[in-house]
Amino acid sequence: MTIRSARPGDADFIARTILSSQRGYRPRGWFDVALGWPEAQCLDFIARVSTARAVSMWHVSQFLVAEVDGEPAAALCAVPAAGTGPAAWRAIEEVGIATGLAASELDSIRQRGAYSRVCWVQGGEGDWMIEHVATDPAYRGRGLVQALIAYALDKGRKAGFARATISFLIGNEPAERAYAKAGFVFAEEKRDPAFEAIIGAPGFRMFVRAI
Repeated sequence: MTIRSARPGDADFIARTILSSQRGYRPRGWFDVALGWPEAQCLDFIARVSTARAVSMWHVSQFLVAEVDGEPAAALCAVPAAGTGPAAWRAIEEVGIATGLAASELDSIRQRGAYSRVCWVQGGEGDWMIEHVATDPAYRGRGLVQALIAYALDKGRKAGFARATISFLIGNEPAERAYAKAGFVFAEEKRDPAFEAIIGAPGFRMFVRAI
């Protein structure tokens, strides 16, 4: 196994990582709902977002990749928590305009994606945020997530951060076990019936740990 920074050529793998991690244990995640498109079209859009000029938490430059025998097998993003929301929307707008979406459709994407705001929990100013953690099913059970998290925590420590956060869907027990194994503990959760009606999970839970 080798851990490295993601590159533009990883865009398709990063897109699959983002979509898979957002879905968690449910069939749909944020991009599925917000875009409202078939999976292939969603993946193409996310891949474009991952290499957009606007750098967001979805950008390849923010991801670490674990390779096995030279093939991408798992990934996560690790970024300062501050300002991630506005940056994400700038990337969506850039790609939307570049691919010919009308302003009305961009507005519809924003409205469809707003369901998550009521129960989204993430780190605040001064926190190092780990998100979008996923492993290709063919490579699960090899400790790739633990290795990636350890690498990401070290990166945050070297950047001067003292606390790391990680969020996941309530009910995603494999994720909860993995993050607890990595030293994270419960900090906060938010639940919302409307969110659950759309996704099928009660809301989000956030774990934290000192680094």
